[in-house]
Amino acid sequence: MPGRAEARPSALDLTPARPKLHEMKPIWFALAIFLGGIFNMNAASSISVSSPAFQGGGDIPAKFTCNGTNVSPELQISGIPNDAKSLVLIVDDPDAPRGLFTHWIVWNIDPKTTRVAENSAPAGGVQGTNDFGKRNYGGPCPPSGTHRYFFKIFALDTKLELKPSARRTELDAAIRGHVLAQGELMARYSHK
Repeated sequence: MPGRAEARPSALDLTPARPKLHEMKPIWFALAIFLGGIFNMNAASSISVSSPAFQGGGDIPAKFTCNGTNVSPELQISGIPNDAKSLVLIVDDPDAPRGLFTHWIVWNIDPKTTRVAENSAPAGGVQGTNDFGKRNYGGPCPPSGTHRYFFKIFALDTKLELKPSARRTELDAAIRGHVLAQGELMARYSHK
């Protein structure tokens, strides 16, 4: 426009803008949560779970399924933290047609437990209600295809106050914030 002087840009300032402290709090908070999750995840993977009946990643013998005698397999456990007050055992199938299917839940297991014998409940444990509606082990019984089964052990910093009829959702809520360490054994079974 005639008669108006155009404003010229000043020299380019390459100094990065410094965020104000109040702008950085969410970043530090997110970083703390992220790092906390990493450290908890590493600590929570310290328990070793195995079975002489099958290899991790292998096939579960029919004996331990609905096509056999449907007995629980022997489990061997190591790496329980010394400060654990109880253990939880969960056996589930994430490949079930309607989503996660729970085959066995047991809590308040003696933290000194290193072996769960075949066809028996863990020492001192309380068996909750599985998705078959029973308070015991229910072996793999996929309606079709090959499913993965996870035998999970959680070490807790407390004993749980749950009714013996409690189901998986109640157990999951009760252990939240109390897991010191965990481990799992995964194996597969195919529909017969």
